Amino acid sequence: MKNAGSPNGIPVSPLLNSLEIAEGNIKKPFILKGRLLTISAYAVLVAVAISFIAKVLVSLINLVTNIAFFGSISLAFHSPANNHLGVWVIVIPAIGGIIVGLMALYGSKAIRGHGIPEAMEQILVNESSIKPSITLLKPISSAIAIGTGGPFGAEGPIIATGGALGSTLGQIFKVTANERKIILAAGATAGMSAIFGTPIAAIFLAIELLLFEFSPRAILPVALACITGAAGHHLLFESGPVFEMPGVAVPSNLALGIYSFMGIVIGFLSLGITKIVYWIEDLFEKLPIHWMWWPAIGGLAVGIIGFYAPHTLGVGYDNITGILSGTWPLTLVLSLCIFKFISWAIALGSGTSGGTLAPLLTMGGAAGAVIGMVVLKFFPDAGINIPLAALIGMSAMFAGASRAYLTSIVFALEATMQSHALLPLLGACTGAYIVSFFLMENTIMTEKIARRGVATPDSFEPDLLQKLLVSQVITDDDTILNQNIIIREARERIGSGKTNQNHFIVVTDQNEYAGSVKLADIYNNTTDDSKPLKELVTIDTVSALKGTDTLRRAIEKMSKAGAEILPVLSNHNKVIGVLSYKDIINAYTQNIKKNESAHVKISLKRRRRAKI
Repeated sequence: MKNAGSPNGIPVSPLLNSLEIAEGNIKKPFILKGRLLTISAYAVLVAVAISFIAKVLVSLINLVTNIAFFGSISLAFHSPANNHLGVWVIVIPAIGGIIVGLMALYGSKAIRGHGIPEAMEQILVNESSIKPSITLLKPISSAIAIGTGGPFGAEGPIIATGGALGSTLGQIFKVTANERKIILAAGATAGMSAIFGTPIAAIFLAIELLLFEFSPRAILPVALACITGAAGHHLLFESGPVFEMPGVAVPSNLALGIYSFMGIVIGFLSLGITKIVYWIEDLFEKLPIHWMWWPAIGGLAVGIIGFYAPHTLGVGYDNITGILSGTWPLTLVLSLCIFKFISWAIALGSGTSGGTLAPLLTMGGAAGAVIGMVVLKFFPDAGINIPLAALIGMSAMFAGASRAYLTSIVFALEATMQSHALLPLLGACTGAYIVSFFLMENTIMTEKIARRGVATPDSFEPDLLQKLLVSQVITDDDTILNQNIIIREARERIGSGKTNQNHFIVVTDQNEYAGSVKLADIYNNTTDDSKPLKELVTIDTVSALKGTDTLRRAIEKMSKAGAEILPVLSNHNKVIGVLSYKDIINAYTQNIKKNESAHVKISLKRRRRAKI
């Protein structure tokens, strides 16, 4: 157990920069303040950079749009729906698709897709390492795809770009894979915050879709990055809600019930949308031509639809504001919902570069507004508000398609600043989430990577090993030997116990921890078996404390020190037991079986009651 070149025989690795070693023992783990500040500084640095990149991306989209649809060089926003190209508008998205295909072929294939799934995959399988070239290629390819009429939002590309920038910074500096994950998530969510000015929703997005954890070491850097991104939004874009809408009054109980039911309906729609998107993607996979040409084919479909329904072209943030105004006629809202979906699904399935959030918000808002209008048609006294119906449709669609439950609710509140919408949003998003959870195995964010064999966490349950203390599972057996017994006696005791242990804990006459001894050293033929055992003892400093250390902490200590067993000490440095890997595994298994048994008993009771 003792390694040369390390203090007290404990192997020291770079990961110990987040632990404190004092008085010969590794104390309770915590992220050092200096390290946390360093990672937070990196996160803020990435957020500042991505805020300006977000502004550049939006300006670049506007520039490409003005050149492609209006023949002018300008950074001002002009909706491609107002073009006067006539039938020639059909070829514009196809040209953009050809350019994106060439960039993917000769630049990086990773620019294809809608951002968040790609970031999730790199976190889960590649230690959060993304090629630095994506930082440049993703925003340019997205600007071309969206600027030439692609029915996407700027948020997906900027999330991917922020993630790539954070990952690149994490690769330049010496950080662990987990710290790189945090910086990646900080960059990605800072990009979302810079586009929409929704820092709290961005933090929840990081938790639900990128970090897969909730801890101070992860949340603090991400929160600082999101705050910085929001400041960048107010500095570089505008202040106030990103989606203006009329004020919302406190809804009645009847209206709340209707809004919640609408969420269920939207949940089924989100399920169908997800299935169709990946069905279309499967169809593209069967085409007998190289994938480089797929975005062009998708662009051609976008152009044809855009010729008949111009509002489906481009980012469409103005469409969201129009839907939320509650003044658009039913025919316009319904056509936008249907044709936007068809255009977006084909374009996304073709593998071009774009995002999903804005299209989902547009389709969900339109669907919510249509349902609200129908309800009012037949039940004029239902108390339904069309703008609010559109808002909960937006949020419920995102909640159902992505299962980012809290993100969906908070985003709607932050983006519109309508606090009275909280209860309707909660009811609708819960309904959509329930439908998605029970009827859809994967979400629109995870289906693609699930097909590649990548499993994504679907829950944030507490760590069982973090809940159990070492005192609950320690054993008092033959692995504890007194240092004053002779080696011959130790052999006899070990032989009678038929132990499988390779190491033994050694204590003094006062039962204080003296160190450890190897089985091989005790049975070494060259060793004089009349000598006391203490001459073979290796002085170790790794131990567990009875009242404070958890099993997870014990595993960390054992892993760092390369120990097979760990002495458990009382507050007075007395050895009260021994902990081994086998003990930990048995405790984990018993608790799992206990929980499963409890679920079975509950199920049986319900069945008996049902029979009665």
